[in-house]
Formats: sequence, structure tokens, C-alpha cells
Amino acid sequence: MLFRQYNDPKLAQYAYLVGCQKTGEALLIDPLRDIDQYVAAAEREGLTITAVAETHIHADFLSGAREFADRHGAKLYLSAEGEDEGWPSAWAKGSDYDVTFLRDGDTFAIGNIDITAVHTPGHTPEHLSYVVVDRGSGATTPIGIATGDFVFVGDLGRPDLLEQAAGMHGVQEDSARTLFQSLPKFRELQDYLQVWPAHGAGSTCGKALGAVPTTTVGYEKLYNASLAAADGGEETFVDAILDGQPEPQMYFARMKRDNRDGVPLLGTLPTPPALTAKELAAKADAGETLVVDTRLDRSGFMAKHIPGALYAPMNKSFNTVVGSLVVDETTPIVLVIEAGHVEEAVRDLVRIGYDNVVGYATPDTLERYVEDGGETASIPEITFEDLARRKDEDGTAVVDVRFASEYAGGHVPGAVNASYTRLPDYETDRIPSGKTLLVHCASGARSAAASAFLAREGYDVAYVNGAFGDYAEDHEVATGSRETVEA
Repeated sequence: MLFRQYNDPKLAQYAYLVGCQKTGEALLIDPLRDIDQYVAAAEREGLTITAVAETHIHADFLSGAREFADRHGAKLYLSAEGEDEGWPSAWAKGSDYDVTFLRDGDTFAIGNIDITAVHTPGHTPEHLSYVVVDRGSGATTPIGIATGDFVFVGDLGRPDLLEQAAGMHGVQEDSARTLFQSLPKFRELQDYLQVWPAHGAGSTCGKALGAVPTTTVGYEKLYNASLAAADGGEETFVDAILDGQPEPQMYFARMKRDNRDGVPLLGTLPTPPALTAKELAAKADAGETLVVDTRLDRSGFMAKHIPGALYAPMNKSFNTVVGSLVVDETTPIVLVIEAGHVEEAVRDLVRIGYDNVVGYATPDTLERYVEDGGETASIPEITFEDLARRKDEDGTAVVDVRFASEYAGGHVPGAVNASYTRLPDYETDRIPSGKTLLVHCASGARSAAASAFLAREGYDVAYVNGAFGDYAEDHEVATGSRETVEA
């Protein structure tokens, strides 16, 4: 058996290749949408991906399962569970693809490798885990389990996403109880089994995922804090697993819908053209195009950028920022980006459904645009000391764009909390209008993206660049949840 893990560090997502070297067949578990990467990797190993399995209907990326079936004729293994709760893989039902719908205990083989589906609901109703036996080596007991979003390194998959991201109100507590009831299926596994999770540190599919890429059943039994919370009983577990979960990105609801109803076929990766300064000006002036500025220098962005541009630095936050702040995925996008990062950015965007990148301009092109008289905008940049002096002024409001759990642990007295991952949701009911907004986070990174978004929406914004921890050492801070403060 050949085993490979593929990691997308921005999505903190893992896909898995399980191959039978004797027959040359391979199974791919939970692939991203741009499947060329996996096809090439399998070919380098002398394997052909003949089958794709999904652990569940994902919320944080678009699945590559349909792409594999359509372009390569791969057999699909999808969950038949969860239909009563409204989460079947509707796109595959009645299709011409070769699909097997699995229930708890169903098995299939890839060459001399046996895979058993285990229904492990809680994160989602349809969730399956896959137990793998390398029969070709003579084994009769499993080597590992692909747990999807059921068990992570150090954590469990959050059970509240259907409510918090997909808008199914009133289901998160029931989902938490279902997750509790699934845990014995994990505990009864042999300690030596390897655990192959779908996500690692940085994913918001849990609240405390470890940075180690794999683990074992025995290790998680000893050290997984969420699993340990279940030792206190169901009520203790439900309270613990729902407490402190980060606000999910805005695009999660769309991912759930598209992965259920059918991901649009991608084909080849888009190749947006390089724009001249004149072409950049025409795109900017047209008003229909969204400029996404990826420069790492956030102070440089604040000092000078194309009016209405969003700020999404080309780092691990890129997907999160775009997915949170660009609500309409069909929006034509122009990137301000170094030429060497264009393909990376395009891959990042198509993985979360933004296919309409119509061009890019390098920072040098942006400078020529400015030299040619192109219109620019700026956002005032201030420090936390400036915030301390100005926060009580008439016509001023402090906006804290950290997660609610961070805000509850300590915040500027009177600050409005609106997590940057949900800003389009909060605009009408939390963001004060007619005031100068002093926008901050913990370090200046998240507030930079939030400041650009709010400025684009017409707010008068001042960007706070600095560490909240330093402010908290020298100034009074309030504690308590958003609801407590507003009450």
C-alpha cells in the first residue's frame, strides 16, 4: 500500500491518496477542486486514481469529486446517510456517474486494500469515516482511519456549522449530542491505528486543532481535550464543544450548498492576463470590477491603493479574507499581485468558488498607474495610543474585528464586536453609521482587511495597526461576551 497526504496550508486541508501498488489503482479521499495536482502526483507514483471518496459535504472548500468523475471516469463513494436531515449529495443522484452510496458498515476495495465506511455524524449528519486494511501486505486488521471532520489532532469537528454557517437554526445542540453519541465508535478502535484527519491547525472546522499532520487513536484518547470533555457526560460535552467556536467564514454557506447541489466543472485552471497600467485604469474606472490587493505591506496599502480595493495579503489568510468579504462569487476580480504568485492565487480562489479572475497587475504596474494620474485612495493608519486618546470622542466608535471569544476575554470598553469573517452580515445591525470607526484586531492583520472592506462600503475608517496585548497592559479593558456588553 502506498499512502500520501496532500496539504493546502491556507485552507489547512488534507486530502489522502491510498494506492495499491500491485494493481496500480488508487483511492483519493476528500480532494480539492483543482484535481490536476493529484493526477500528476499519482502518476509520479505509478498509480491511476480510479476512485474518489468523500467523508462529508464540506463547508470550507469545493470538492473535486465531480471533476474526477467527469474528466477521468473515477468511481465515486459518497454517503447515503443524512438524507432525512436534508444533506444528501443531490448532484450525484440520478447522474450518469459511477456512484456508490455508502451506509455504516459498507465496504469496498481498491486493488488489495479494503475500506469500510463508518457513520460518524455530529459535525454533519451524513459524515463517514473510512477504516483502511492493507490486505495486500497480509494484514487482517486496520492500519488507519480517515476521520474527515470527526476527529482531528487534539480536537473534534465542530457540530454547530449547519446552524452558524448554513443557516439551519436550532440544530447545533442536537448535532453536539449526535457527536457525543458517535464517540464510542472512535474509542472502540485499537490504539495503534493511525488517524488521518481532514484538517489541521488554522481551520475553523474546530477550535483547537493541532499542527501535527497525523496522530493515532491511542494518543487522542489520552490528550484530545474535546474527547476528554465527554468523560464528564453528555451535558458537559455539549457545553464544552459549543463554547468558544470561532465565527465561520461567510463563504461556508455557499460551499455547503454547492457541494450538495453540484460543484461547477472547472476544466483547466484559469489563466488571467497581465494588465497594463492603462488597462488597469479602465478596469478600475468601470466600477464593475473588484480589485483585490495582495501586497504584504499593509501600511503601503493604507497609504495608497485603488479606490474600493479590498486588502487580502498573499499569505495564509488569503482564502479567509476573500471568502469572508466577497459575497458574490461571480464578481469580476482583478488582482494586484506579483507575477510569480498568480497561479497560486488563482488556485486559492477556484478552491472556494471564485472563478472570475479577469486580470492581474503587478505592484510595478500599480506604480505606473499612479504615475499616469490614476486615482488613488488612502485609509488613515493610527496606533493603539491614538485609539486610547480618541475612543471617547463624539462621532467616534471602536470596532473590534476579533472573534467573539477573544473579545470576551478582554476588549476596549464600549467597543463593538464584529468578527471580520462575518462583516457583511454585521453591517446593518452592528456597525455604527455616521461615525469614524477605529478598527482593530489583535495584531493589525485582520483589521487591515476589515478596514479596507468598511471603507469600500462607505464608512469613515481609521485603521489601528498594533498589538492589542500591549494596549491591554497599559489601559483598562472590559470582559464579557458581546451579548453581555450590549445587554
